[in-house]
Amino acid sequence: MSGQTIAQKIIAAHLLSGDMTPGAEIGLRIDQTLTQDATGTMAYLALENIGIPRVKTEKSLAYIDHNTLQCGFENADDHRYIQSVARKYGVYYSRPGNGICHQVHLERFGKPGKTLIGSDSHTPTAGALGMLAMGAGGMDVAVAMGGGTYYIPMPKMYKVNLTGQLQPWVTAKDISIEILRILTVKGGVGAVIEWGGEGIAQLTVPQRATITNMGAELGATTSIFPSDEVTRAFLKAQGREQDFVPLASDPDAQYDKVIDIDLNALEPVLSCPHSPDNVKKAQDLGGVAVSQVCIGSCTNSSLRDMLRVAAILKGRKIADTVSLSISPGSRQVLSMLADCGALADLIAAGARILECACGPCIGMGFSPASAGVSVRTFNRNFEGRSGTRDANVYLASPEVAAATALTGRITDPRTLGAYPEITMPDHFLVDDGGVIPPAEPEDALALAVDRGPNIKPFPKGEPLPDSMTLPISLKVGDNITTDHIMPAGAKVLPFRSNIPKMAEFCFGVCDDTFPARAIAMGRSCVVGGANYGQGSSREHAALAPLHLGVRAVITKSFARIHVANLINAGILPLTFENPADYDVLQQGDTLTLQNIHAQLPTGRLTAVTGSGKAVALTYPLTERQIAILKAGGLLNYTKEASK
Repeated sequence: MSGQTIAQKIIAAHLLSGDMTPGAEIGLRIDQTLTQDATGTMAYLALENIGIPRVKTEKSLAYIDHNTLQCGFENADDHRYIQSVARKYGVYYSRPGNGICHQVHLERFGKPGKTLIGSDSHTPTAGALGMLAMGAGGMDVAVAMGGGTYYIPMPKMYKVNLTGQLQPWVTAKDISIEILRILTVKGGVGAVIEWGGEGIAQLTVPQRATITNMGAELGATTSIFPSDEVTRAFLKAQGREQDFVPLASDPDAQYDKVIDIDLNALEPVLSCPHSPDNVKKAQDLGGVAVSQVCIGSCTNSSLRDMLRVAAILKGRKIADTVSLSISPGSRQVLSMLADCGALADLIAAGARILECACGPCIGMGFSPASAGVSVRTFNRNFEGRSGTRDANVYLASPEVAAATALTGRITDPRTLGAYPEITMPDHFLVDDGGVIPPAEPEDALALAVDRGPNIKPFPKGEPLPDSMTLPISLKVGDNITTDHIMPAGAKVLPFRSNIPKMAEFCFGVCDDTFPARAIAMGRSCVVGGANYGQGSSREHAALAPLHLGVRAVITKSFARIHVANLINAGILPLTFENPADYDVLQQGDTLTLQNIHAQLPTGRLTAVTGSGKAVALTYPLTERQIAILKAGGLLNYTKEASK
């Protein structure tokens, strides 16, 4: 028997059902969960529906980091709801201003060798510590909090070997963008990306976290680094050396794909509009004028990143044409920037300091001007995600972003001269006062949950009919993201706990007439291209269509988390057996599905168009997934199973 990869070792230690054959469904025990406030309300509404008195994980945390722009009562009400339900059900509550969930979890709670799922697609960030950390829909997180099993297809194993040495001004972000250039946004689907080779020894945990964070853009199940002496040093600096566990793959571990990257050959690069895999060298983009630069997000907001930017900007002024925002990743980072004087250097250079939150990354303020060009250290540059539909967003390292802020044009930072040195502290400021523990079990039962008027009941699915005639309410192309399906931003995010209101914005980026048309049709289906549902883990991209009557989605292929969310919502996911049939179907056509229950176990269904053409559809569903669909969604299934 061959040796195991890091991920295989963690999976084997947490396996509750299934076998570890790639593609087969496996059930895992989950040690930790996290939520954030854009997805948390729905996750906790689902938890309440399950009906358990207290979470059963080793640690569950509710972070407030997305909906912190409070232009009305809605976001504040959601935060009050999450805090009250967290206190009652045994969840730790990270209050607004304490930091971005992935940065804080990395600093204070992540543990090598543990499993973590979070209702945020960038939960794999914790793979920098040697965790098996995965994004999931809120309903899956709720089930895991209740002690239930988390199911995924057993992933393939990819290995990326890093050799050589990063050159001055070349960073972990450039490694992240390079692997996107190699694999594309679809290239990691169904796989765990393990990072190794001699080159990883030079990467700190925050640098590794940039890489694992961006792995979500590959469509990967997760990304993971070994837990080694670099990990030990980071945990020791955080006062958590007792959490260290060494973890590495076996020398004879087998991989489905191996990729070699020579760090010596890398240059500063950017992801160009409107996809993270649209990669060009910084030196080839020097003529692009920029009006906005944003530094931060869960990808690049560590103390190391901020100190580097402060060193570049020290004694300089940003260009008159540029507005620069700085979003530190956590209260720890912000406090340490203030203590060492780096914060003053940033302010003196002309930066605008935003709070420790996601902010501009999800269109929550600081949107670009109309047709504006924004260079951001974030992880996504999907059309409209910034809050400005016609903006052009480029993704870059903090070094490229800082250089660009100084010149007003996309700038290769190597033109600035010597790479400034920074000194990292041996110990970080440890103050967990921003994390509020839950009530003791004996006190929790008497606690009430605060529920404001914007918090509506969790949407209920209906059992899957045995036959359906569905008009096609919308046809879209390839690489449709969850931002296309259910936009984020300051106008929409306040309604995350109000699905009827949120559904009014569904597919607004593609066709703002869709909601009214879908409601008028009653039941309908949506047709899409390849990699449908890439991006965020937001289950609202399934729940809003459900509210609008969508009962099936037919595509060339799906992204992993989104197809799970569709099943959890009771929406039938199907793919074309012959991709050419995508061209046959048009918006407004009608499809009839009959004998659905008998066909589902075969993995193949036949739909008949209004003109009589048969279209072969397929999707391999497990017995459990079929039962969920028949029940009308995961919550109905869970309740029935618990009777």
